[in-house]
Amino acid sequence: MTAPNSSERKACWDARDQLWKCLDDNGDNAASCQKSQSEFEANCPAQWVKYFTKRREFLKYKDKMQTEGFKPAEGPRQPS
Repeated sequence: MTAPNSSERKACWDARDQLWKCLDDNGDNAASCQKSQSEFEANCPAQWVKYFTKRREFLKYKDKMQTEGFKPAEGPRQPS
């Protein structure tokens, strides 16, 4: 696989940004963003699609932790 050139990278990033905007506008409803998803997958190498998908999940998780904070799960109570 050859590295994408400048215009191919720009097309990929634009498709990614369009998909992420669609997902943000539709509450992460992937069915509503099928066209954007298809364009994203067509314009980006498969490894990039995988990376950007994981990156979006991480950024959403990070944002949630910063706004809501960490809440540990309650486990079984220890006997006194």
